[in-house]
Amino acid sequence: MARDAESIPGLAPGLEAGVGRIVRAITATLALLGGLLLLALVVMTVVSITGRALVGVFDFFPFDRLGPVPGDFELVSAGCAVAVSAFLPWCQLNRGHVTVDVFLTRLGDRTKAALTLVGNVLMTGAAVLIAWRLQLGLVDKLSYNETTMILQMPVWYGYAGAAVGLWVFAATSLYTVWRSINEVAAGREDR
Repeated sequence: MARDAESIPGLAPGLEAGVGRIVRAITATLALLGGLLLLALVVMTVVSITGRALVGVFDFFPFDRLGPVPGDFELVSAGCAVAVSAFLPWCQLNRGHVTVDVFLTRLGDRTKAALTLVGNVLMTGAAVLIAWRLQLGLVDKLSYNETTMILQMPVWYGYAGAAVGLWVFAATSLYTVWRSINEVAAGREDR
């Protein structure tokens, strides 16, 4: 006999499952975009290093124009910040953060679910704090019009990209609190 949504314990478990599907789609898309950005940075780094190694080796056109990519380290530093922040929501949603399972093996399912809830509450607090402070940094960088040395790229570009990922991380962490509340009510984690 199928159980109706009202008989499942928790805080609106049917709605939580629907929101979970939306959160999964958003975080998967963001992680994929972060991965593509990281891949582009790797290709650019290989091109830059290869160009740097081949400077002066060939002295005929078009090879005489080989050299490093200007501002490669500026692009890598900004791009990596954006990529890492894009991965955090996916990691949080899929319970990918480090846990100490050695201490949890002897605990009951409800206790494990409760400890996961505590961890998710703490992670939500940390995510909101980090996103908020980065947002303040973004406002600061915007007001001073700071640019990078070589490319003269506005520094706030990296901050803005990272802020998107961190605010999605904060929202995802809040969702995982909701999910954990329902798992505690059910007496087990749905891993």
